[in-house]
Formats: sequence, C-alpha cells, structure tokens
Amino acid sequence: MKFLVNSATLLRQLQHISGVINANTVLPILEDFLFEINKNQLTVVATDLETVMRVQVDIDAKESGRVCIPAKILIDSLKNLSDQPLTFNIDKNFGIEITSDNGKYKVMGENPDNFPKEPVADDTTSFTTTANALVTAINKTLFATSTDDLRPAMTGVFFELDKKGMQCVATDAHRLVRYKRTDVKCPKSDSFIVPRKPLSLLKAAIPDSNDEITISYNSNHLFVKHGGTQMSCRLIDARFPDYKVVIPAENPYTLTVDRNEFQSALRRVNVFSNKSTNQVALNISGSELQLASQDIDFSQEGNERMKCQYDGEDIMIAFNAKFLIEMLGALEGKEVIVSLSTPTKAGILRPTAQTDNEEVLMLVMPLMLNQ
Repeated sequence: MKFLVNSATLLRQLQHISGVINANTVLPILEDFLFEINKNQLTVVATDLETVMRVQVDIDAKESGRVCIPAKILIDSLKNLSDQPLTFNIDKNFGIEITSDNGKYKVMGENPDNFPKEPVADDTTSFTTTANALVTAINKTLFATSTDDLRPAMTGVFFELDKKGMQCVATDAHRLVRYKRTDVKCPKSDSFIVPRKPLSLLKAAIPDSNDEITISYNSNHLFVKHGGTQMSCRLIDARFPDYKVVIPAENPYTLTVDRNEFQSALRRVNVFSNKSTNQVALNISGSELQLASQDIDFSQEGNERMKCQYDGEDIMIAFNAKFLIEMLGALEGKEVIVSLSTPTKAGILRPTAQTDNEEVLMLVMPLMLNQ
C-alpha cells in the first residue's frame, strides 16, 4: 500500500487530534494513530478509549488499506520536515517507509485490527449550531470545572437543552458559570455532562467561525461533527448538583468597574496574598474600591485603590483573587457588574452589556475575612 500526502497538511491535522493520546496508556496500541486509506481520502483516528477523534486529509492513493502508526515518532518527524510531499509505503507486515525530498525514514507500524472500535452513533438525538457558539460556550465554562475525581459530576460541563436554546453550566463548588444561548434550537428537553478533556480538545480542533456543527448524543455518548473533523466521547454518568439553589435571588448592591483595570489590580495585589487562599479583600465605599492582600507568614502585603461606581451600603468582602482573575478573563466588554449582598453571600459577575442571543452569569463564593 502506498500514498502521497503533503507534510504540513498532515502535521496540522494530526496536531488537532494528538491531544487525545495519553502519555501513559494501558494498551500500547493507544499510542498509535489509525490510518484508514479509502481512494484519495485518508482518515486518521486517535483514542484513549473514552474519547475518539478523527480527521480527514486529501491524499494521492491508488488502493485502500489500514495501518497503525506510532503517534509520537510520526509527529516529531513531521515537525522537523519542511513543507513538501511525502510518500508512505506500507508492506504486508506493517513496516512503514516514509520518503521525503532528501531522505528515507522507517518505522514499524501495528496491525489495525487491534485498534479499539469506535462507539456506534445509534439511537441519537441531533441538533446543529455554529462553531462559534460551541467554542464560546466551552471557553466561558470549562475553566470553572472541578479537578476532583471524587466528585465526577463536577469534572465536566453540564449541558441543558430545550426548544428555546442551550444552557451550559460548570462549577467546582467555589464558583459557578451559567452560559445560555437562545439561537440554538434543540429538538427536545434533555441534559448530559461532557467531560473536561474532550471539550478542551474540541475547542482547539474547530475554528471560531460561523461554520455549521452537528451535535448528536445518546444515553452514553456525545458525537460532534464539523466538516472532516469528528469527535465522540463517553458522557459522565453522574447527577449534576442542583445549581439553581446556589444562585442568589437578589443581590441588591451593584459594583461597576472597568474589567481590565480590575483584573490588572487583582493580579498585582494577589502577588502578596497567602498562596494557599489567594485571598484579596475588597473594601467598597462610595466611588472607591480598595483591594488588600497579606501573607502574615512572610510579612508581606499589597494595597491598591481604584475608581468604581457603587450603589449600596459600604461593604468589605474577600474572594479568591485567582478565581476572580479567571472569571474576568472569560467575560467580555469594557465594564463588568459585580452584584453583592453581605460578606458571607456569593457575588455575581456579569458583563454590563449582553448580546441578543447569549447570557452569561458567573458566581463566586466569598472567603472568611482575615481579621
């Protein structure tokens, strides 16, 4: 079996799916890409048993066939080759010879029959959205997922679907993000939890454009298709916490600040905070916001003041600065509104202007003030 492919095109597509492959796998075959050649189309598949990604590349080939090629050595060699055509020759024992303009490279492949089978997309419900809508939903929520495997439901993003739109929720018990889209129409009311890793791979693999994306799901798996790129992953089989009870019905005090200035001030003051809590106290009165942090163990402290618009009683409340910095980074617009009530109740962040078909709400739990 023999085929011709452009080195830069192949490398670009392989990099989209190489993140699926784990460094320490239980099965050696999981360290390989599965190459499937059919006429002038090459399909490359990567899997870690939970997530499967496939991409398509145009090639010149006279026959069909399949082979597994070690991923790391293939990507490392392509990175060091200039943009040029490559010829792949595969013998009946799965030996692979790659010929470039100025060299020949040999690597031993594996039997493709040993490559794990993909989940079958049967009994699925499907809907379409734009690549931009999905990428934005992932960017706004993924950072707030938990890394605690003892609480599996929180390690992914919770998708709630109905005929009015799509809602994505992520929480790690310290903060929560809810992102709504009303320009996505789903056939019925449903919900599922998608793990962090496939979503992270997906946002890197699909363009932030208005291209159409098809999302399908059944009781166990999610399937996403964009052009020649496809992904499937196992859904998290757990019950997502009732997040609605956490969101305060009323936070009467409103603080309006310049998003970039607030984020920069938090970064500077956080340098001097306790590294285990990242605690920064916000003291708000009138049109002035004071930020203060300290680390008693190292006798260090940071203080800054900035202008703000504030409607409410004077308040002093503390938050994890790292969380606030991440949340401000995921919000858009020049200004942000922080809704507060008491020093022990959650704060809510929103952009001052929301677009017509999307709405984002971010909640962060306060820390106990250092007295």
